[in-house]
Amino acid sequence: MPDSLVGRAGEVAVVGLGQSGAAAALLLARRGREVYASDGNVSPALEATAATLRSAGIAVELGEHDLARIRKAALVVASPGIPPDAAPLGTARAAGVTVVGEIEVALRALPQLRYIAITGTNGKTTTTALAGHLLRALGHDALEAGNIGLPLAEVAMREPIPAWVALEISSYQLHDTPSIHPTVGVVTNLSPDHLDRYPSVEAYYGDKARLFQNGHSGSRWVWNGDDPLVADLPRLRPAYVRNREVLLGTTWRFSLQRKSEAWFDRERQQLVLLGEPLIARDELHLVGDHNVANALAASLAVMVADTTHQTAGARALMAQALREFRPLRHRLETIGAWGGVEWINDSKATNVSSTLVAVQGMTRRTVLLLGGRHKGEPYTALIGPMLRCGGTVLAYGEAAQLIERDLKGHVPLERLGSSFPDVVARARALAQPGDAVLLSPACSSFDMFPNYEVRGATFARLAAGDDA
Repeated sequence: MPDSLVGRAGEVAVVGLGQSGAAAALLLARRGREVYASDGNVSPALEATAATLRSAGIAVELGEHDLARIRKAALVVASPGIPPDAAPLGTARAAGVTVVGEIEVALRALPQLRYIAITGTNGKTTTTALAGHLLRALGHDALEAGNIGLPLAEVAMREPIPAWVALEISSYQLHDTPSIHPTVGVVTNLSPDHLDRYPSVEAYYGDKARLFQNGHSGSRWVWNGDDPLVADLPRLRPAYVRNREVLLGTTWRFSLQRKSEAWFDRERQQLVLLGEPLIARDELHLVGDHNVANALAASLAVMVADTTHQTAGARALMAQALREFRPLRHRLETIGAWGGVEWINDSKATNVSSTLVAVQGMTRRTVLLLGGRHKGEPYTALIGPMLRCGGTVLAYGEAAQLIERDLKGHVPLERLGSSFPDVVARARALAQPGDAVLLSPACSSFDMFPNYEVRGATFARLAAGDDA
């Protein structure tokens, strides 16, 4: 690894062995570094990961972290799920050891990579998937990586290395990626989130603003022109963004409300990019205005990434790619209709603002499954949309009491426990022909499931009547 990353010779400590941590450890080892990797948990999956890492010559410890070893490390690589105040990271910082994330390690190993970095509160994953899909439609060797699921460190170990990456990057990842310098940076939108981890919403927005920390006169930014919080975001990094006028001079905006570089012409029902229609709204097979915004953001980012992407031929290829794109799993995914009831899996909605978008888009009377592990936001914003669409809220899991406190007396609500089969069975009993059952939890899954994917898959299985 370059000296600018490791700082000094010696062992690198990797803290947390989820997908990104394991990939970072392997990348470091393959590039000649001595690596100590640790995770405070023990599970069969972690044991399997540990076996793979040990076979690559990496020292691995599960169930605890050797703080003395971490204190002496040349560098600490933190998995995004590890809070900044966790003991291993606090120990490292107190000892003057630099702490970075997996994406930082990967970017240092990929100095020539062209990438579109996408952040925001909601819509990141769909926008990232769209951007990667569009880049491939233009004939590029391109992958989606980062928070979308594929660690960027794994991309750095591939042969050949792709020419382009659509990189979804969360606030946690931005916190520890000081060299972020995308070909195009995208901000989809902003609203309060992760208040179970951040001391304030300002701190959360501050990490999002790290996207701009290496901005200069040649930087290209695409952001939501309908969201004033996004426009204010660069001001939160004054130490990095020294000339805000230069930054704003290289910004393109997308909008659902007004003419812009990319906008939705609601009268003509067209998506308009750089002054010309791209596709008709009914050709985009994604539900809701929020997905129109995602498509505008991805298309605009790809177009401004390279002038060759703006030719008539390139626009035709992108338009066809948008027509062919289909919804991602666990994001307002219709999984079936039984007995005249539509079942919709929106398990990826792990914050209130994301669930709000889902409920606002409902056109049927809705039984809403709301619950999981609370993330610090009130649920009161859901009252108006639920009254409009009708139906009942089923509050479940660790957050059930808080949901009941915020919504009871305003909308029909039943409080249940932590048996997910019971929750789905109750939804089935309440739903009538013509209704919808919507899993859009507004909470993380970690009280009952290892991740939102397992939660969504379990919902789909139970909705289909498989109780096994």
